[in-house]
Amino acid sequence: MSQSWGIVATSGYDRKIRFLEVKTGQCYRIIELSDFQVNRLEITPDKQYIAAAGNPQIRLYTVNTKSSQPVTTFDSHTNNVMAVGFQCDGKWMYSGSEDGTVKIWDLRARGCQKEYESPAAVNTVVLHSNQVPEHDTAVRSLTMMWDGSLVVAANNRGTCYIWRVLEGNQALTRFEPLHKLQAHDGYILKCLLSPELCDPHRYLVTASSDHTVKVWNIDGFTLEKTLKVSSDATMRCWSMATGECEREYKQFKAIICCTLDDKAKFASQDDRVVYTPRPMRWNANLQDYVYA
Repeated sequence: MSQSWGIVATSGYDRKIRFLEVKTGQCYRIIELSDFQVNRLEITPDKQYIAAAGNPQIRLYTVNTKSSQPVTTFDSHTNNVMAVGFQCDGKWMYSGSEDGTVKIWDLRARGCQKEYESPAAVNTVVLHSNQVPEHDTAVRSLTMMWDGSLVVAANNRGTCYIWRVLEGNQALTRFEPLHKLQAHDGYILKCLLSPELCDPHRYLVTASSDHTVKVWNIDGFTLEKTLKVSSDATMRCWSMATGECEREYKQFKAIICCTLDDKAKFASQDDRVVYTPRPMRWNANLQDYVYA
């Protein structure tokens, strides 16, 4: 089988989750969410499920089926759920909400297993947290290296703080300040450390309100590439090698979030079928995708 580009899932103000084949841009599945605004999407480590965080629920859907019904819902939050993620082995899920709580969920059992309270709304969560030196500046995004060695916090002033995670006892993890990076002139929308498959090369990617996405080399925190982007309701797929845009996916309403499944495989005449998507086409009159 030739190398698979995988699938990407998006959701926006139209209250729909769309699944697209990355290579062709073909939208093959839509989940209608008439009563549910999605704030965050995250695919489980085993690529079997996708979590949609909204107000005030988290809904878990299967990735490789045509069903529009959630496998399960998580109902303990009382306000917008702004953050959701999974432990590396997929047994635990964590979430953060504007109700001021962070919750830990065991996916093998029902109900919230642990809850942590915050004096303010929670906008972003990673498995390990730490204080940020600029106490008067809101943290916009957190990310952790796949092996747990680094934590990065990005704030409203365009600054990234990087810590090295040190071994500690079971009750306390120690953080050693490593670097302060003035990444952007505007506030940072999202920061993300590269996954395991990029090793031995390690990168930090930052996206900002200044209409740029920057790729930083962790070795020395030097700027590798600057990608020019805009708020034009377009999703783009970029080459890390060249810094060029490889694919554009237009005809969307405003996109809030997206997530990538880089291991999804599609049917061909010569390959064993894992899942065959039902093709969809763009309807100009409806301004939406419909089944072909």
